[in-house]
Amino acid sequence: MNIPVVDLADFLSGDEIRKQNFVQALGKAYEDVGFVAVKNHGIPDELIADLYKYVQQFFALPDDVKLDYEKKELAGQRGYTSFGREHAKGFDAPDLKEFFQYGQTVEDGEKTEDYPDNVVVDEVPQFTPTLYKAYRNFEKSGTALLQAIALYLSLDEHYFDEWVHNGNSILRAIHYPPIKGEPKSSIRAEQHEDINLITLLVGASADGLQILTKQGEWVGVTSLPEQIVVNVGDMLQRLTNNKLRSTTHRVVNPPRELWGTSRFSIPFFLHPKSDMSLASLESTVDEQHPKAYEDATAGEYLDERLREIGLKK
Repeated sequence: MNIPVVDLADFLSGDEIRKQNFVQALGKAYEDVGFVAVKNHGIPDELIADLYKYVQQFFALPDDVKLDYEKKELAGQRGYTSFGREHAKGFDAPDLKEFFQYGQTVEDGEKTEDYPDNVVVDEVPQFTPTLYKAYRNFEKSGTALLQAIALYLSLDEHYFDEWVHNGNSILRAIHYPPIKGEPKSSIRAEQHEDINLITLLVGASADGLQILTKQGEWVGVTSLPEQIVVNVGDMLQRLTNNKLRSTTHRVVNPPRELWGTSRFSIPFFLHPKSDMSLASLESTVDEQHPKAYEDATAGEYLDERLREIGLKK
């Protein structure tokens, strides 16, 4: 399935017509599909190449070395999470993956919540600084996309800015290792919806991502190398009272002849600060669309989900 493609350069062009066309195209794609491919996204190709290079070097380290970087008290929010620890909400079988998470660094003195320190990997010296650079680039592109979403929702263009600046976003590097035996009941990543506002996904080293259409069919998602895939998460769905839908997606196992290969994927989960209210916008609630969710903050909702997927007790 070729998902809708939008050009972020249109939004940033200074041309009001191009900007409004982008806003409408993005909003319609999110109402209809929940996923878009974004070109001219502002994340340099050489940075993406470096990111994948150092991610692969990290996951190639011996298991006992990687385990030194697993901090279970942080519920997977920083550092390494070993194979089989996370499962999708509503499923018992663990996903067939290991991952590493890198989070926010507050550098301008703003008083925010206390974020855990990021975990620095000594064996791959360029890993941490490359994650930092990528994080800042994703944050910038994601903020621009949220500005377009705000306009589509008839909000002030900068409605989300204060909430995502120094917000609780996460850059996750995922490794789906070679499949060495018949999987019990799990696929590489069972069907789920992302919890955050939006997810920006840059490349993947192999096919496998599928989305569930409104017709109830699973279809593979493809995007060109110069594009990133961006989807709606549950927080934005709650905020918009289901106007913008969080899309169900999964990562399926490769054909049997490719079981011996790895898959790498690097999503950026754009989270706001924990005290942002996710109460449904008044403009999205009416007789035809009664309020679907109880009020909650982003932090409360994240905490609930971490427990549901097995990362937090």
